[in-house]
Amino acid sequence: MNILWDTDPTALERYRFALGSDTQALPSAALVARALHDNVGIQQVIIGPDVALDEACELAEAARLDRPEMGVILMRRRMDVTALSQALRSGVREVVTSEDHTALVDALRRSRDLTQRLIGHSMGTPAKEGKVVTIFSAKGGVGKTTLATNLATHLAKSGLKTLLIDLDLAFGDVAISLQLVPTQSIFDAVAMSGHLDEAGIAAISTTHEDSGLHVVCAPNDPGDADRIPPGVSVELIKLARQHYDYVVVDTPPSFTEHVLAACDLSDALVLVATLDIPAVKNLRVAIDTLDMLGSPRDARIIVLNRADAKVGLRAEDVESAIKEQISVSIPNSLTVPSSINRGVPIVLDDPRGSVSVAIRQLGDVHIRRRFGEELNGAPQRRGFFRGRS
Repeated sequence: MNILWDTDPTALERYRFALGSDTQALPSAALVARALHDNVGIQQVIIGPDVALDEACELAEAARLDRPEMGVILMRRRMDVTALSQALRSGVREVVTSEDHTALVDALRRSRDLTQRLIGHSMGTPAKEGKVVTIFSAKGGVGKTTLATNLATHLAKSGLKTLLIDLDLAFGDVAISLQLVPTQSIFDAVAMSGHLDEAGIAAISTTHEDSGLHVVCAPNDPGDADRIPPGVSVELIKLARQHYDYVVVDTPPSFTEHVLAACDLSDALVLVATLDIPAVKNLRVAIDTLDMLGSPRDARIIVLNRADAKVGLRAEDVESAIKEQISVSIPNSLTVPSSINRGVPIVLDDPRGSVSVAIRQLGDVHIRRRFGEELNGAPQRRGFFRGRS
């Protein structure tokens, strides 16, 4: 199957002769990334002449790491030596002029041949990939970090190799919530950008001894946040999913470039709200934004925290406002702030409590079973650009 990435809605018909019938046209980078994430059968991506060169090269660089068997062919209105050199360095297989359909046919044929050889060479060694779960709320104070740390702790205690990444780069609280004193942070991944590996992740992560959870903490200095390019987060998450069963990502309460990248790479997106009008309004805005970005609805899990608070709103009111079903309701409990202040996850501190039961339900029913995992057996790891798994 081919993907044609072109902003012109008539492009597919114009190139139909060269591309054949098994081609889907998509107008944006987000939709192309999602298609590649969901469909491992895509073998060629043809990029139209009006797509910005930097965006095209970014896709090619990502594909070279994640999908080396997939071909990327770039069309330009005219050949430019500088653009040609940049494209080939990024991993584009062929560059052709958009008006030369014969050259496009030949380029596709050569790219298909190479793809088939690479697929044949890699048979028997399928990529193993874990799942990325991002926790997000567009409003602060809803318990997002508490949920992320406890969910990740539960997964780790269940025998799953789990990494928790704090993407609240300026004001992340994951380290203090787990009473960790990290000597390294995600900022240290900047120096390894482009050649980050498993040893690099180990070097920048801190282990939570009580659960075995690995944690990549936010920088201690909020000023370092602006010095971490989004590409570092992308590289870290993509590499981590190759070595962990689950990668849990905690986020700030805004759609930063890092958050958008994490959402785009996620297999499950946990959206958190509480029973107050600002939180519900921001949840609705977040859902609308994700819809606009092409984020799949079936990847979302709505969590209502402090769901039994007597504040004049009910869960039914929230569902009516957001037009989505709440998957998990976490009750209010005074044991939660106590556990936070002592730096002990509630799932370890009060494992039989109602809050812990709800978090385990989120982890076991709405995440692990979602991906076909047998809860009484060994974890099943599958997928590729996702599982992008």
